[in-house]
Amino acid sequence: MARLPRVSPIGVPQHIIQRGNNHQVCFASEQDFAAYAGWLKDYSSKFEVAIHAWVFMTNHVHLLCTPLNHNAISQMMQGLGRQYVRYFNHSYKRTGTLWEGRYKSCLVQEEEYLLQLYRYIEHNPVRAKMVEDPADYAWSSYQINGLGKESSLCTPHSLYISLGKDEDDRQCAYRDLFKHHVDNKLITNIRDSVNRGMAIGSEQFKREIELLTGRRMQPKKRGRPLGWKKDEV
Repeated sequence: MARLPRVSPIGVPQHIIQRGNNHQVCFASEQDFAAYAGWLKDYSSKFEVAIHAWVFMTNHVHLLCTPLNHNAISQMMQGLGRQYVRYFNHSYKRTGTLWEGRYKSCLVQEEEYLLQLYRYIEHNPVRAKMVEDPADYAWSSYQINGLGKESSLCTPHSLYISLGKDEDDRQCAYRDLFKHHVDNKLITNIRDSVNRGMAIGSEQFKREIELLTGRRMQPKKRGRPLGWKKDEV
């Protein structure tokens, strides 16, 4: 079956997941994480993608970003993926694929879900019981968004900027978002949306994306269509 083309409207944020093939390790050292971060910076700049949040786990990556140009995210992920696979295979004397097929993605409604995606992404190491506090994990954007660490990779989204009148206020308000864990129902919604390649947001947002792109952005309803009636025998 032919793959459907990506839906990637300019200016609409996306949540991206790239997994190692068969859940295999794709970052085996601090040097690996640093190499990936460096190339993510290079390719996001080259293809004009604003990176708002990220986490690099041992066998997968989460990104929250906004394309500023047509087909920018696909180009960025293709270039980054190939560059990193060459590096990884050379470093560990291996051959073959590293990633689990194409990356997965979903469009994100800004008003209701964007900051929730920030939290979901940066809470990954806590949910995986790798750390107790997101601030303790070096390979996520939390230290930038929540603690003010300088980064040339991170581009604050306008909703993040609206959290406060200055950097200290924004960081304080951002840390307050992490006082509670992400709701399990929301986690399921986020995972379902990205695995299906659907949009996450209100029904109106999904309809607007469908009209804009001509692609369905929510699962089909199960059961018989309305008005269906079984023929009498």
